[in-house]
Amino acid sequence: MIGLEYILSLYNMQHIELAEKLGIKKQNINLWIKKKQNISKKYLPILEETFGIKKEYFNKEIDEIDKLEIQKEKLSGMFIQSEKFVEEHQGRIDNLSIYGQELNATTWKLCKMNLAIRGLDGNMEYHQQVTPIMHGFSI
Repeated sequence: MIGLEYILSLYNMQHIELAEKLGIKKQNINLWIKKKQNISKKYLPILEETFGIKKEYFNKEIDEIDKLEIQKEKLSGMFIQSEKFVEEHQGRIDNLSIYGQELNATTWKLCKMNLAIRGLDGNMEYHQQVTPIMHGFSI
């Protein structure tokens, strides 16, 4: 499995959604996933910015360690964006509360660890199927 395929599944994003964001045809995404064509260097920075994941993961065949790194980057990006938002709006980081749910057990564990390391209040729940719980943060 190449990184792009894993990242799309992690973000629960369909090929057509990504194609629309990139302004290309869904077939291009399928060719990338099937490794019949490498992702154009033109799109790698856009993918990196869109997902907050280093561009070297998108084209490469990934292993379990890579999957953990990708999950870690996804979570770190969410916390960093939340902290920046609070700071830009003159809020206090210690008033930040993160809550939501995660379908992937490893990602859920990493999230709990990130909350603890950053000293953030949060309630992240692990569910094996989608439930109607809100995601987000409060100040």
